[in-house]
Amino acid sequence: MRTYNEKMSIYHGMASAVATNMSNSYIPIFAMTILGATNYQVGLISSLPPLVTLLMTLPAAILLNRAIEQKKLVAFSVLAARFVFLLIAFVSYVPGSFGSWILLLLIATMSIPNTMANMGWQSFIGNIIEDHRRAQFFSDRNRLLTIVGLIVTLIIGLLMKDATANAVTYQILFMFTFIVGIFELYFLLKHNEPIREEVSATRKRAMDWSIFKNNRYVLFLVVALVFNFGWQMAWGLFNIYNIRYAEATIFWVSMFNVGSMIAQIFSFSLWRKWSQKYGNMSVFVWVAFGMSSAPLLTVLSTNHLYLVAMYMLSGFFVSGTVLILFNLLLENSPQEVRTYCITSYNVLLAIIAFTSPQIGIWLLEMYSMEVAMYLSTGMRLLAAFGFFVLYIIRKKREITM
Repeated sequence: MRTYNEKMSIYHGMASAVATNMSNSYIPIFAMTILGATNYQVGLISSLPPLVTLLMTLPAAILLNRAIEQKKLVAFSVLAARFVFLLIAFVSYVPGSFGSWILLLLIATMSIPNTMANMGWQSFIGNIIEDHRRAQFFSDRNRLLTIVGLIVTLIIGLLMKDATANAVTYQILFMFTFIVGIFELYFLLKHNEPIREEVSATRKRAMDWSIFKNNRYVLFLVVALVFNFGWQMAWGLFNIYNIRYAEATIFWVSMFNVGSMIAQIFSFSLWRKWSQKYGNMSVFVWVAFGMSSAPLLTVLSTNHLYLVAMYMLSGFFVSGTVLILFNLLLENSPQEVRTYCITSYNVLLAIIAFTSPQIGIWLLEMYSMEVAMYLSTGMRLLAAFGFFVLYIIRKKREITM
């Protein structure tokens, strides 16, 4: 039986899945086909949001820690981020090469409220969902959200398969994204959040540096950042490979995402069962090893059907990453300083997320797509070994206790 907050979270997540799948996957192809963006600018699409996140994390943390009701900050931040898509819809009217730079400016602007929304949601949802219900809840929620995303992506791919070079296509998608943002606002505000009568002096602090004395959290943090470096290093590369090398249209970009989401839908419950049976850390070792195969296998062919199959394989492990990595963050963050742990994770993750896609593009320009993808695989493998070492260390500690 789901609690009221769990139901509201799922409804909000469904609206968010619609908005995300109507916009994020199509921004790179919009930038390349309509605005004529360069490889460097495509890389910035992935790198700018984390840079803004880095700059905004401290102010966001202060506001969240002082907020009596975090849900209001989160809800209106989401709406503000979706509003920017109304502006992006008309970037195609900007003459010359200025359009791609204005797009990047708007993406950076959108990242300001997105930072508040993402940080606030992590802290907010971590506090209203009980620990023992997280694995089951996030598994069910992610599966339902992925089904919604699959339906949206499939509809877009079929209806707009011949409109890859039509600017109006993207305008429609981006304007609908804003409309859906209004529903996100509504469902976020419907959550029941315990209202704190008084905010303690500890929570008013911008940062609690004692979290870095917690070895459990610090070791997890280091390995997780290495994993994210290898993971995000290839984000811009995948977009460039799909569109410039494989010459994929809106239809095929949609099919790649559909393949990934189909695999996620059927695997969320598996990862949830395995994590409950064997523990989050031990299962994530296999997730990390599986994630390392994606860059290596992708560059073996530009055949569209082959790439769909690779996205399905990748999607199987992406679902494990989405489900378990966040649970590991909560699991390794002490309850009393959880907001600070999440804040630190997001700050360092923002540094990684800004630099790693740029390093991936630099490797592409200096060497080749294959070299860049192989190095991404290498970094992911290194992180997988790191998680394995953490698992062994903790297993030994349990035995000696």
